[in-house]
Amino acid sequence: MENINTVFLFGIQVDEPIVTLTDLLVSVLCFVFAYKINKRGQPEKVFRYFKIYFFVMGIATALGGLIGHAFMYHFSFYWKLPGWITSMISIMFVERAAIEHTRIRLNKKLVQAFGIINIIEFLTFLILTISTLNFFFVEFHSGYGLMFVVLSLEGFLYLKTKNNASKYLLTGVLFAAIAALFFMNKIVIHQWFNHLSASHVLMALAAWFFYLGAIKIDMTVVKE
Repeated sequence: MENINTVFLFGIQVDEPIVTLTDLLVSVLCFVFAYKINKRGQPEKVFRYFKIYFFVMGIATALGGLIGHAFMYHFSFYWKLPGWITSMISIMFVERAAIEHTRIRLNKKLVQAFGIINIIEFLTFLILTISTLNFFFVEFHSGYGLMFVVLSLEGFLYLKTKNNASKYLLTGVLFAAIAALFFMNKIVIHQWFNHLSASHVLMALAAWFFYLGAIKIDMTVVKE
């Protein structure tokens, strides 16, 4: 069984402190990005979807850090579900943001079809996750959403338009992919900075590039 690093702060037990801190780093960044996008006041759906993505991912990583790691010893395994489910919701919205972005090249009916598929996909993985309590389906949903949906759609847009937004979003997907490699292969840099900590730092970089991509989106050239 993997050893868990523990510290005591003011007499309070905190498990996996670095894992928790890096989770909270992602959370804080996501909340800041959601606030900044909201402050810009752009009315298009794509910006609303990115705002929801960042806000919900901020909640997911905060829950993951505090309940899933730091204080998991106080909770039953079922308490992992809120973090898992909010994470899946956030991925659904970054997919929807990429789908909405394709309006600059694709016709309305095709975009709507992608949106329906997105909802069916999310509900399928949500049911599988809740019924099995298996984190594999959370991972698979995240991988499908980022490495297939966002990568494919933004890659298509970049090839067609060379727009800067897609370039930054694809860079974000790259960092998310590297984070997944650290996580899946359990690449440990140090006992106190394990594969989870490394993947969280890479997730923070991914979130940063997603934000840079989101604010560069120009929907004034939407294809009718």
